[in-house]
Amino acid sequence: MSSDPLPIILRDSEESDMAAVQAIYTYYVTRSCASFEETPPSVAEMIGRRAKTLARGLPYVVAEADGEVVGYTYAGPFRPRSAYRYTIEDSIYVAPGVVRRGVGVALLGALVRRCTDLGYRQMIGIIGDSANQGSIGVHRKLGFRQEGVLRGVGLKFGRWIDVVVMHLPLGDADAGLPAKDQLGLPPIP
Repeated sequence: MSSDPLPIILRDSEESDMAAVQAIYTYYVTRSCASFEETPPSVAEMIGRRAKTLARGLPYVVAEADGEVVGYTYAGPFRPRSAYRYTIEDSIYVAPGVVRRGVGVALLGALVRRCTDLGYRQMIGIIGDSANQGSIGVHRKLGFRQEGVLRGVGLKFGRWIDVVVMHLPLGDADAGLPAKDQLGLPPIP
Protein backbone atom coordinates (compact mmCIF):
# COMPACT_ATOMS: atom_id res chain seq x y z
CA MET A 1 0.00 0.00 0.00
CA SER A 2 1.35 3.39 -1.00
CA SER A 3 1.93 6.13 1.56
CA ASP A 4 2.08 8.89 -1.06
CA PRO A 5 -0.60 11.57 -0.71
CA LEU A 6 -3.67 10.63 -2.69
CA PRO A 7 -4.94 13.32 -5.08
CA ILE A 8 -8.54 13.90 -4.06
CA ILE A 9 -11.42 16.25 -4.65
CA LEU A 10 -13.42 17.32 -1.61
CA ARG A 11 -17.05 18.16 -2.30
CA ASP A 12 -20.47 18.26 -0.71
CA SER A 13 -22.00 14.82 -0.66
CA GLU A 14 -24.88 13.84 -2.88
CA GLU A 15 -27.53 11.24 -2.23
CA SER A 16 -25.98 9.12 -4.98
CA ASP A 17 -22.77 8.88 -2.88
CA MET A 18 -24.52 7.02 -0.09
CA ALA A 19 -23.94 3.52 -1.48
CA ALA A 20 -20.18 4.16 -1.43
CA VAL A 21 -20.43 5.81 2.00
CA GLN A 22 -22.38 2.82 3.30
CA ALA A 23 -19.73 0.42 1.96
CA ILE A 24 -16.95 2.33 3.72
CA TYR A 25 -18.92 2.49 6.95
CA THR A 26 -19.82 -1.21 6.76
CA TYR A 27 -16.10 -2.04 6.82
CA TYR A 28 -15.65 -0.15 10.11
CA VAL A 29 -18.84 -1.52 11.66
CA THR A 30 -17.97 -5.14 10.87
CA ARG A 31 -14.18 -5.12 11.27
CA SER A 32 -13.20 -2.44 13.77
CA CYS A 33 -14.19 -0.67 16.94
CA ALA A 34 -14.06 2.76 15.32
CA SER A 35 -17.87 2.62 15.34
CA PHE A 36 -19.82 1.10 18.20
CA GLU A 37 -22.60 0.08 15.84
CA GLU A 38 -22.66 -3.69 15.48
CA THR A 39 -24.99 -4.08 12.49
CA PRO A 40 -24.26 -2.06 9.35
CA PRO A 41 -27.06 0.33 8.44
CA SER A 42 -28.63 0.02 5.00
CA VAL A 43 -28.05 2.49 2.19
CA ALA A 44 -31.57 3.82 2.85
CA GLU A 45 -30.66 4.44 6.51
CA MET A 46 -27.48 6.25 5.46
CA ILE A 47 -29.53 8.41 3.07
CA GLY A 48 -31.82 9.28 5.99
CA ARG A 49 -28.91 10.11 8.29
CA ARG A 50 -27.38 12.38 5.65
CA ALA A 51 -30.74 14.12 5.17
CA LYS A 52 -30.96 14.84 8.91
CA THR A 53 -27.45 16.28 8.91
CA LEU A 54 -28.22 18.56 5.98
CA ALA A 55 -31.60 19.57 7.49
CA ARG A 56 -29.67 20.87 10.50
CA GLY A 57 -27.59 23.01 8.14
CA LEU A 58 -24.47 20.98 8.85
CA PRO A 59 -21.87 19.85 6.32
CA TYR A 60 -21.58 16.31 4.94
CA VAL A 61 -18.46 16.12 2.74
CA VAL A 62 -16.96 13.34 0.64
CA ALA A 63 -13.46 12.81 -0.74
CA GLU A 64 -13.31 11.54 -4.28
CA ALA A 65 -10.34 9.98 -6.10
CA ASP A 66 -10.55 8.86 -9.72
CA GLY A 67 -14.33 9.23 -9.62
CA GLU A 68 -14.74 7.03 -6.50
CA VAL A 69 -15.77 8.11 -3.01
CA VAL A 70 -12.83 7.22 -0.74
CA GLY A 71 -13.91 8.89 2.49
CA TYR A 72 -16.49 11.08 4.13
CA THR A 73 -17.00 13.34 7.09
CA TYR A 74 -19.90 15.16 8.65
CA ALA A 75 -20.80 17.16 11.73
CA GLY A 76 -23.61 16.46 14.13
CA PRO A 77 -24.87 17.88 17.39
CA PHE A 78 -22.68 17.00 20.35
CA ARG A 79 -25.64 16.83 22.73
CA PRO A 80 -29.32 17.73 22.18
CA ARG A 81 -29.76 20.42 24.87
CA SER A 82 -29.71 24.01 23.64
CA ALA A 83 -26.76 24.95 25.87
CA TYR A 84 -24.59 22.81 23.56
CA ARG A 85 -25.76 24.53 20.37
CA TYR A 86 -22.29 25.91 19.57
CA THR A 87 -20.59 22.54 20.10
CA ILE A 88 -20.57 19.87 17.44
CA GLU A 89 -19.17 16.37 17.04
CA ASP A 90 -17.24 15.19 14.00
CA SER A 91 -17.46 11.82 12.27
CA ILE A 92 -14.90 10.73 9.69
CA TYR A 93 -14.30 7.49 7.82
CA VAL A 94 -11.74 6.70 5.10
CA ALA A 95 -11.84 3.72 2.75
CA PRO A 96 -9.44 1.08 4.12
CA GLY A 97 -7.42 0.95 0.89
CA VAL A 98 -6.37 4.60 1.14
CA VAL A 99 -5.60 5.11 4.84
CA ARG A 100 -2.45 7.03 5.70
CA ARG A 101 -2.53 8.92 2.41
CA GLY A 102 -3.81 12.29 3.67
CA VAL A 103 -7.51 11.70 2.99
CA GLY A 104 -8.52 11.87 6.65
CA VAL A 105 -6.56 15.05 7.36
CA ALA A 106 -8.00 16.73 4.25
CA LEU A 107 -11.56 15.72 5.13
CA LEU A 108 -11.38 16.72 8.78
CA GLY A 109 -9.61 19.98 7.90
CA ALA A 110 -12.43 20.86 5.51
CA LEU A 111 -15.03 20.02 8.15
CA VAL A 112 -13.28 22.19 10.74
CA ARG A 113 -13.18 25.14 8.32
CA ARG A 114 -16.84 24.74 7.32
CA CYS A 115 -18.05 24.47 10.91
CA THR A 116 -15.95 27.45 11.96
CA ASP A 117 -17.45 29.49 9.11
CA LEU A 118 -20.94 28.45 10.27
CA GLY A 119 -20.26 29.99 13.70
CA TYR A 120 -19.63 26.90 15.82
CA ARG A 121 -17.21 27.36 18.72
CA GLN A 122 -16.16 23.82 19.75
CA MET A 123 -15.69 20.51 17.95
CA ILE A 124 -15.58 17.21 19.80
CA GLY A 125 -14.14 13.97 18.45
CA ILE A 126 -15.43 10.81 20.10
CA ILE A 127 -13.07 8.09 18.92
CA GLY A 128 -13.94 4.45 19.35
CA ASP A 129 -11.05 2.41 20.77
CA SER A 130 -7.96 3.90 22.38
CA ALA A 131 -5.95 1.66 20.02
CA ASN A 132 -7.34 3.63 17.04
CA GLN A 133 -4.11 5.57 16.57
CA GLY A 134 -4.99 6.52 12.99
CA SER A 135 -8.02 8.56 13.99
CA ILE A 136 -6.33 9.93 17.10
CA GLY A 137 -3.37 11.01 14.95
CA VAL A 138 -5.57 12.72 12.35
CA HIS A 139 -7.30 14.69 15.09
CA ARG A 140 -3.97 15.65 16.71
CA LYS A 141 -2.58 16.87 13.35
CA LEU A 142 -5.45 19.32 13.19
CA GLY A 143 -4.87 20.62 16.71
CA PHE A 144 -7.35 18.56 18.72
CA ARG A 145 -6.36 17.87 22.33
CA GLN A 146 -7.07 14.60 24.02
CA GLU A 147 -9.30 15.45 26.96
CA GLY A 148 -9.80 11.98 28.35
CA VAL A 149 -10.37 8.29 27.90
CA LEU A 150 -13.56 6.59 29.02
CA ARG A 151 -12.34 3.09 29.81
CA GLY A 152 -14.40 0.09 28.80
CA VAL A 153 -17.65 1.89 28.01
CA GLY A 154 -18.45 -0.15 24.89
CA LEU A 155 -18.70 -3.91 24.34
CA LYS A 156 -17.93 -5.14 20.85
CA PHE A 157 -16.38 -8.31 19.45
CA GLY A 158 -16.40 -9.81 22.94
CA ARG A 159 -14.19 -7.17 24.54
CA TRP A 160 -14.59 -3.89 26.38
CA ILE A 161 -13.72 -0.86 24.26
CA ASP A 162 -12.51 2.58 25.35
CA VAL A 163 -13.65 5.91 23.98
CA VAL A 164 -11.13 8.70 23.46
CA VAL A 165 -12.52 12.23 23.82
CA MET A 166 -10.76 14.91 21.78
CA HIS A 167 -11.54 18.62 21.56
CA LEU A 168 -10.78 21.56 19.27
CA PRO A 169 -11.82 25.17 19.91
CA LEU A 170 -13.04 26.73 16.65
CA GLY A 171 -12.53 30.27 15.43
CA ASP A 172 -12.94 32.82 18.17
CA ALA A 173 -14.08 30.24 20.72
CA ASP A 174 -12.55 32.20 23.59
CA ALA A 175 -13.85 35.63 22.52
CA GLY A 176 -16.90 35.60 24.77
CA LEU A 177 -20.53 35.35 23.80
CA PRO A 178 -21.61 35.93 20.22
CA ALA A 179 -23.31 39.27 19.57
CA LYS A 180 -26.38 37.37 18.40
CA ASP A 181 -27.22 33.72 18.16
CA GLN A 182 -25.85 32.94 14.70
CA LEU A 183 -27.35 29.46 14.68
CA GLY A 184 -30.99 30.55 14.70
CA LEU A 185 -31.77 29.44 18.25
CA PRO A 186 -33.20 31.59 21.04
CA PRO A 187 -30.90 34.41 22.22
CA ILE A 188 -28.39 33.61 24.92
CA PRO A 189 -29.55 35.20 28.20
